[in-house]
Amino acid sequence: STRPSRLIVTAQTPENLLYRGKRFAMHTTPLEDYFDLGGVRPHFEVTRTTLWRGYIGDWEVVDDHLYLARLKGELEDGSQASLATLFPEFPDRVFAHWYNGTLRMPRGRRLKYVHQGFNSTFEQDLLIGVERGVIVLTRTRDNGLTESASAPAGAQGGGITTRAEQSNPDQARE
Repeated sequence: STRPSRLIVTAQTPENLLYRGKRFAMHTTPLEDYFDLGGVRPHFEVTRTTLWRGYIGDWEVVDDHLYLARLKGELEDGSQASLATLFPEFPDRVFAHWYNGTLRMPRGRRLKYVHQGFNSTFEQDLLIGVERGVIVLTRTRDNGLTESASAPAGAQGGGITTRAEQSNPDQARE
C-alpha cells in the first residue's frame, strides 16, 4: 500500500465536501484510494499530527458525480500542492472515477471521542454510497443520543438506525 506507514494515533483533520449546497466535514479520504490504485503520491510535508496525510481535499458533488475541486498541502520541497500537482490536465476539478465506497459526514453532537483517525462517534452520520465516482445511495445513520443535554461526551444511549434518502431530490433511487 502507498498510504503513509505511520500508525495514526491522533484524531485527524477532515476533508471538506460541498453537497446539496451545504458544506460538510468529511471523515473519508477518497484520494487515498487513488494513491492505492497506483496514482503517484507527491512527497507531502507533514506539518502537524492531526494531518498525517499531508493534505486537505475540497470535494463537491455535482449532478450526482463526486469531484475533487481543490487540494491544499505543502510539499517536502516547500512548494504548495494543488490540484494541478496531481492532475495537471485537470487543474480546475477532477472527476473521482476511481472511488468506490462510502463518504461519511458526522452531524450533531460528538458522543464519544476517539483519539485516532476518524473514529469518534457523533449523533448522526450522513453516508453517501459512491460507485466509480457516481452517487448511488444517501442515508442517515442515527448513532444514538446522549441521555441528557448535560451528559458528558461519550455518554451514549440507543442503537444504530438508518434511513435511506434520495440521492437526487428529483429522482428516487433504490
